[in-house]
Amino acid sequence: MNTANLQLEGLYAAVGSLVSALREKGVLSSEEIERALAGTEARLASEPERPSTLSPAHVDAICFPVRYLRLANRLEAEGTHLPFSELARRIGRDKPDH
Repeated sequence: MNTANLQLEGLYAAVGSLVSALREKGVLSSEEIERALAGTEARLASEPERPSTLSPAHVDAICFPVRYLRLANRLEAEGTHLPFSELARRIGRDKPDH
């Protein structure tokens, strides 16, 4: 596996923990986190300055971190904690059509 992928996995886990802490401390609700991340994903997926040469797979790669955080936020708010590999598998399985 590419070392950069492993570093990114650690980064996603760290940011996910920060998001969880924000929710648990009552700084942001799960719904507020979801709205913020959904808005970010929508902007990333439809950014007008993005080169039209990017494939849907490239756009999925750009959106993956936000999708990871959205799914982790939803599941953790319900009390479910899944490992990175399972979250990534679900994101791949449930990705939106382009």
